[in-house]
Amino acid sequence: MRLLTAVDQLFLLLETRNQPMHIGGLFLFELPFGAKDNFVSELVELMRNSQIPPSFPFNQVLYRLLFWQTDKNFDVSHHFRHIALPKPANMDALLGYVSKEHAHLLDKSKPMWECHIIEGLHGNHFALYFKIHHAMVDGVAALQLVKKSLSQSPTEKISLPIWSLMTRHRHQLDALIPPYKSAWQIVKEQSLALPPVGRELFKNIYERFNKNYVSTAQAPDSLLNQPISSSRRIAVASFSFSRFQEIAKTHNATFNDVVLAVCAGALRRYLTDQHALPKKPLIGFVPLSLRDNQQKQHKIGNQITFILANLATHIQDPVERLHTINASTKNSKNRFARMNQASSILYSGVVYSRAGLQVLTGIMPEYRGFNLIISNVPATKKPLYWQGAKLKALYPVSVVINDQAMNITFCTYQDSIEFCIVACAKVLPNIDIILTYMQEEIDNF
Repeated sequence: MRLLTAVDQLFLLLETRNQPMHIGGLFLFELPFGAKDNFVSELVELMRNSQIPPSFPFNQVLYRLLFWQTDKNFDVSHHFRHIALPKPANMDALLGYVSKEHAHLLDKSKPMWECHIIEGLHGNHFALYFKIHHAMVDGVAALQLVKKSLSQSPTEKISLPIWSLMTRHRHQLDALIPPYKSAWQIVKEQSLALPPVGRELFKNIYERFNKNYVSTAQAPDSLLNQPISSSRRIAVASFSFSRFQEIAKTHNATFNDVVLAVCAGALRRYLTDQHALPKKPLIGFVPLSLRDNQQKQHKIGNQITFILANLATHIQDPVERLHTINASTKNSKNRFARMNQASSILYSGVVYSRAGLQVLTGIMPEYRGFNLIISNVPATKKPLYWQGAKLKALYPVSVVINDQAMNITFCTYQDSIEFCIVACAKVLPNIDIILTYMQEEIDNF
């Protein structure tokens, strides 16, 4: 058994009927040249009839909401779905199905994941939608699992289902499983983390006078910040990765800052359309990976914190907006660079506690910590295949939380940036136009 981390517990605590806390991915495949009409059906039967047991983390189930343990009664029928949409289903039909399924809670009495194979799409395409609880993995780990389940070769045949993917990489599986830590080790680690946290909290007192500092109580009230229902709307689009890199190089900014600037510009226009643009800038809550870049393998589990970013939506000029965002994110990243992983998580728990309470209860809206989450999940520059079917696009599908009715998540695949917007359908209308505005913002640089 493994003890749930504080971050794992948080994702379980946040979950309600209107606020499912699972993340997912929508993967669009192109059938191999000359594939038979029953290609997808054969793939489904291969997965459904496999006798190979699920590997970590797909075999993990909650025990008393405190531990992870191996599920000894695993039944694939609780997790695997084969769906045929009415032919010829377009992208709107596919997104409509995924939006509906993404709104459903996962069963906590079983390993918390589902896999959907979807056919009937227009042309020679089929799709895979996979969702897994955020308490089990973060977005970076989820993409690592996907990369292990697919192949870089169009001719490789994989006889294992996705949930047994690591059986063919047993030596890599051991590297991915988080190491066991005793209660004493956890207490010792947290004790050593306290002094750096204290130093950073003291620095915050005078750093508040820095114009690039973003406090946890300066996010304005906005259309994005309303109570949510269980309904979801998903919108996706792909953009040129190299174009974002060109903009970053030209303006001496990071790739992620350019993405934030493009999103901010599109949100500014969207809120202006709704006559709801706040006078103060929106504040983004941006996940920051705490993983060691020197490691060749990424541990499964949650190893993230968040930074606050001034999205400068009060600024019309895109270049000035980008520079403001860049200065803001630098200030936040420098703070966490001075702490190790344990200290960063502890510090986040302290400084974001009021924002977390506000999300949980809805009280003190005048002290809102942020307006929306914008996430970057790195994927791969190399093409991936599944039984010879080429992966054409992958869209990371994230969560929305109460008082935060929109989430924007993106990942990089080959020379594309794949964006996915998830929103509460009853609160935010016509979110597809934001993707159109993103392209126009890119063109403005």
